[in-house]
Amino acid sequence: MLKLYNNTLKYILLFFVGGYAYCGVEILFRGFSHISMLIAGGICFILIGLLNEAFPYKISLISQMVMSALIVTIIEFVVGLIVNVFMGLGVWDYSELPYNFMGQICLLYTNIWFLLSLPAILMDDYLKHYLLGEEKPQYKIF
Repeated sequence: MLKLYNNTLKYILLFFVGGYAYCGVEILFRGFSHISMLIAGGICFILIGLLNEAFPYKISLISQMVMSALIVTIIEFVVGLIVNVFMGLGVWDYSELPYNFMGQICLLYTNIWFLLSLPAILMDDYLKHYLLGEEKPQYKIF
């Protein structure tokens, strides 16, 4: 078990685990990724992991998944505005999908983030437990 007493190192580790996982999923489904997705994925993974710390009581796994999907959608929107709109890089465009907003986010992907948040939540919790020696995760579904 790796004990990281420095929170900075802990969050750097979690940032890169989440960033590479996010890119890996994108490469698996799209065939390519972009460095901005590593940054977005790292930020999302850290924020998803902080949900347990933000609430003094145990929130349900379903609630964590809903909040995680919203977190990812918001981060994707902000990164999309920076990378796609302001910088004009065209990393993604959801304009052709129904229920999109400015081509940067859409309802379909929010639902996909909801489903993908479960492995992210579990990965964060078990990394923190087994690798960083934090409390063993316990879950309630609803």
